[in-house]
Amino acid sequence: MAVEVKELLEAGVHFGHLTRKWDPNMAPYVYMERNGIHIINLYKTAAKIDEAGEALAKIAASGRKILFVATKKQAKDIVAEKAGSINMPYITERWPGGMLTNFVTIRKAIKKMATIDRMKKDGTFLTLSKKERLQVDRLRAKLEKNLGSIVDMTRLPGALFVVDIKREHIAIKEAQKLNIPIFAMVDTNSDPRQVDYVIPANDDASKSIDKILTHVTEAITGGLNERKAEKAEKAEGKAKPAPAKKAKAAKEEEE
Repeated sequence: MAVEVKELLEAGVHFGHLTRKWDPNMAPYVYMERNGIHIINLYKTAAKIDEAGEALAKIAASGRKILFVATKKQAKDIVAEKAGSINMPYITERWPGGMLTNFVTIRKAIKKMATIDRMKKDGTFLTLSKKERLQVDRLRAKLEKNLGSIVDMTRLPGALFVVDIKREHIAIKEAQKLNIPIFAMVDTNSDPRQVDYVIPANDDASKSIDKILTHVTEAITGGLNERKAEKAEKAEGKAKPAPAKKAKAAKEEEE
């Protein structure tokens, strides 16, 4: 296995929720119960990380974006850092309702940000009154906070990666409506049937979240590198003259 069980154990990925809070559909991923807490089977977690990683790499290699969603406190900064490092969009503030199902409206809000930026560049902003400038600045700050991380997402994502599917249930429902594949860290208190690619893991501890996201982003990086290599090969192929053209050019030179 590409993922070591030992490193998952050290990160506390195996700690589930209290047994009384569990979802019975998570039974296949539970190894045992200890002190009233369910322990996740890390061999299954490792296998599922590999499986999800392969699928995410293919999506990244196809040129589509993967939208990361995590609004819980202990996951926000980790997701922003990891997703940002591979240039993928992410939502770490409140999920904007209709983010996927009403994507056209969300794009309009993003265009508003661009319009405000243009106003500041061409000097139009300075022609506004002090009160108007303050209102525009506040609007720009609000839009940046909620949508700044998805500015480059010009079309619907190829997949969703979620930390805590119970908390992000609105995002899950929107993705399901549009048949967007859902990848997620799923703890023992959640229903894995909501997700296409389940990674059974502790979704509350920052160390656990960091460890899973490190593996996930590495897999996506592999897919992105594959895409770059393919593009470079195509560009090389176009740059090289065809053998027939070479021969014709050589003949003309001789003449």
